[in-house]
Amino acid sequence: MTSEAGKIQSEILQRIGASQHAARARNRVVYVVVWGLLAIGFIGGMMLAGDVDPAFFIESGPVIVLQGAGITIFVCVVSIIVATFLAIFGALGRLSTNSAINAVAGFYVSLIRGTPLLVQIFFIYFALPQAGIILDAIPAGIIALSLNYGAYMTEIFRAGIQAVPRGQAEAAQALGMPERLLFRRIVLPQAVRIVTPAIANDFIAMLKDSALISTIGVRETLFLGQRIGRSSFEPIAALLIVALVYWGLTIVFSFFQEKLERRMARGDR
Repeated sequence: MTSEAGKIQSEILQRIGASQHAARARNRVVYVVVWGLLAIGFIGGMMLAGDVDPAFFIESGPVIVLQGAGITIFVCVVSIIVATFLAIFGALGRLSTNSAINAVAGFYVSLIRGTPLLVQIFFIYFALPQAGIILDAIPAGIIALSLNYGAYMTEIFRAGIQAVPRGQAEAAQALGMPERLLFRRIVLPQAVRIVTPAIANDFIAMLKDSALISTIGVRETLFLGQRIGRSSFEPIAALLIVALVYWGLTIVFSFFQEKLERRMARGDR
């Protein structure tokens, strides 16, 4: 009797699981279909409103996507890596008991967060040459994005470090672990795990903010779109392609961000 009851219970659980799986599959299909119809309607409406020539999309779209998007991704990847290192050192400075180091880190965060990114780009590219520091457009754009996002991510890392349970650091100190080793082995890995979703979100935001470096001649997505649009007398169509490229990049990296967050949440559980 016990084995029969167990079999019945197992069959019921399997049926419930299959029903839930089917319901989730139907929901995903409905979501994708509705999302796709809205996207097609939006793009079609924009093309009709702007009197866009479809032939321009076919001819110029691949150029903007392959060349412009490649530069955009390269600049953002390098910038987010540099910004992460700046944020780590900035967070350590903000948490330091040394007043001078704390003041330097606080000044950096306040100055960068208190001024527009576009002003920072112009200053690095146009003002530094007057002091003898001449930079090409791409390095100047990378430095500006790195400094800007490094300041914002400093506060993220500071919160992440403070979120690590104090008891773990105290236990490591009780075992005689040096301060530097404690930070490298205990605090930093957990802080990085905490702030990784926020860093991914900042990277997605940086993809769009990188359009500002087109103002100093970086041949990224917006720059190419504007140039091709002016030369072909199709400015609206070119801007629509540019918008779709940024939208597509955001969708792709948001997908990976969601996967990353789910994996980290599974690890926490």
